Amino acid sequence: MKTFYLIVFIIFALAIQNVTFAQDEDCCEEDDKYGKEGEITDAEWQQQMDELTARKKGLEENLAKYARDIEDLKAALSEKVSEAHNAEIDFYGTIGMNKAGLEDFKRQFSETEKKILNRTGTPADARKYYFNDIAASKAKCIPEFWSRFVMMKQKLEQWEKESLITVKEDKYTVIKGDCLWRIAGKADIYNNPKYWPKIWEANEDGVISAPAHTPKKVTNPNLIYPGQVLRIQKLTDEDLKKLVDNTYIMKNVRKIKELEKDKKVNQKKKKNKTKEIKKIDKTKKKVTDVKKDVKKDIKK
Repeated sequence: MKTFYLIVFIIFALAIQNVTFAQDEDCCEEDDKYGKEGEITDAEWQQQMDELTARKKGLEENLAKYARDIEDLKAALSEKVSEAHNAEIDFYGTIGMNKAGLEDFKRQFSETEKKILNRTGTPADARKYYFNDIAASKAKCIPEFWSRFVMMKQKLEQWEKESLITVKEDKYTVIKGDCLWRIAGKADIYNNPKYWPKIWEANEDGVISAPAHTPKKVTNPNLIYPGQVLRIQKLTDEDLKKLVDNTYIMKNVRKIKELEKDKKVNQKKKKNKTKEIKKIDKTKKKVTDVKKDVKKDIKK
């Protein structure tokens, strides 16, 4: 029996030893954590450090490059902002107004465009508020406005043609305080003061009649006289186009200036002639006085 128990004890001891060895094998991963097993060599560690150092250097170089790129972009942006500012100044200089003026132009343009498209009021109102100002402005040539301006102009001219009042009178007698501008604006004449050149053209070579000692022609549109009976002719389609044409208007303005200049020259000549006559009269008077004095001396 003792031998049997000894054998059992030996087998049990061997079994415990195997379990202990198995547990030691299970702890290998923990041992690896602390480098007890699977440790790298010095050469492998140095290789990893070299790779990480090279990678760090590359990242630092990229960071420096990106910083330079940012500075370059900031400089380029500053330059573009300056160019845009200068371009804006040139733009406003070209159209002859500032930013606030352009905003006001946009407002006037929209109001007038709406008035013409809806035919609100009269064509004369549309021209006064603010088509004529828009037509005279360089801002109308901006792409935002140009095509709309062309259409608006065509609509306005058509409106003027359709709403033109038929002339009720074919003559008009000038009264004190009249001028061609005021006469053309009368409701029974042309209902538009800007059509005054038509009256001038019709009477430039002769009015219907005029009182005695009153000019029989309107050679200067600024000089008409009470009692003159002026011809009032109907407006044709050609007249309507011509009377709103800036070239034709400026031609009349230049002609008036020339007439005013000639008038001043003639007035100056007349004044000088009057002075000469007075001078001659004084000389004649002196001669007469001398003759009288001589006769008196002879009698004595």
